[in-house]
Amino acid sequence: MEISGADFVRGLALLGAGIAMGLGAIGPGVGEGYAAGKACEAVGRRPEEAGLLTRTMLVGQAVSESTGIYSLVVALLLMFVVK
Repeated sequence: MEISGADFVRGLALLGAGIAMGLGAIGPGVGEGYAAGKACEAVGRRPEEAGLLTRTMLVGQAVSESTGIYSLVVALLLMFVVK
């Protein structure tokens, strides 16, 4: 069984897509968990500010999630564009 150059490149592109999604999901997951934890602590300290804190936390989580979406785009490009 012989692997041609195109098959080798395709295999490495798929491996790269898996690594991009694997590593790209770590950062947003940790960041969003940290933000949610700190927001819960803040609501515990000042319950009257819960609405403002929740809104700010959700905006921060949306910004954090954008890095995960970028890694998804890179993975999809590697999977479907590299031939």
